[in-house]
Amino acid sequence: MPPPLLTASITDPIVNFAVDVVDAIGVVGIFILMTFESACVPIPSEATMLFAGFAVSDGDMTLFAAVAAGVLGNVLGSWIAWGVGYYGREELLEKNRLFHVNPKHLETADRWFRDHGEATVFWCRMLPIVRTFISLPAGVAEMPFWRFTIFTTLGCIPWVLGLTLIGRSAGDNWDEWKDKLHYVDYLVAAVIVIAAAWLLIRYLRRRREAPAGGEGA
Repeated sequence: MPPPLLTASITDPIVNFAVDVVDAIGVVGIFILMTFESACVPIPSEATMLFAGFAVSDGDMTLFAAVAAGVLGNVLGSWIAWGVGYYGREELLEKNRLFHVNPKHLETADRWFRDHGEATVFWCRMLPIVRTFISLPAGVAEMPFWRFTIFTTLGCIPWVLGLTLIGRSAGDNWDEWKDKLHYVDYLVAAVIVIAAAWLLIRYLRRRREAPAGGEGA
């Protein structure tokens, strides 16, 4: 099965669910769906906000209400994911044998978010797939709450506003834009897979080279 058809067969029920929720309860539905999306539940914000834009064009809600609900939902969901990472770090990653992470790797994450946390959170909030999960590592790295909140909000606004405007302009054809945006998802997913493979190869090479270099290496 071609990748677009395979992806569609998996995501269409979720998309239909999101559309039904927004269609049934309007602005409240947008808020709920976008909260779940930012709390690491893979409900595509593209479907939610594009359909919200269609509802705006149809006169069922205002542009401000749709965007405000999307942004506030994203911020609340991000708080949930951040809290899970922040308060669950010790039990899940440091003490738990199943998910145990090397302390050196945690220190690297901490250092990265200290130096680049604002830019990382801001830009990742505008990337498909990545935006859903970025709050969790920010919490794990103990990024300060209000700094995290500010840059999460700033990153959410252009994403939510842009999708809503596209949906409003597309009107009845909002679902065609949804299908087009799948290709951006494919690109981001491919980059993630390539980066993960590169990191794995690098890690395995270091493990092979370590014994040859002696205890100090």
